[in-house]
Amino acid sequence: MPSEEYVERVLSVVESIPPGAVLAYGDVAEYLGDGGPRQVGWVMSHYGGSVPWWRVVRADGRPADCHAGEAVRRLRAEGTPFREPSGRVDMAAARWDGAPPQVSPRPA
Repeated sequence: MPSEEYVERVLSVVESIPPGAVLAYGDVAEYLGDGGPRQVGWVMSHYGGSVPWWRVVRADGRPADCHAGEAVRRLRAEGTPFREPSGRVDMAAARWDGAPPQVSPRPA
């Protein structure tokens, strides 16, 4: 079982993924420099309900089986690119690079 600190770090990364982008479970672990896809998956399955869980997918672009339909619906609504006809997320186009989202300046 991962530590409370690890759980918080995973959830923080997932909260940072902008709409239209995704990370694979292993990408989250790599971003943290700690753990692996299974540890991240465990955290998401136990604590991920309060964050945009649908933005974390398998390395091949498939969402977790338990909520696949809902995840695909949410990802498509956010404009996430998919590879058709496979119905998988286009990881080359959608993988988040970890950079903060660009914010347009407010008009004066």
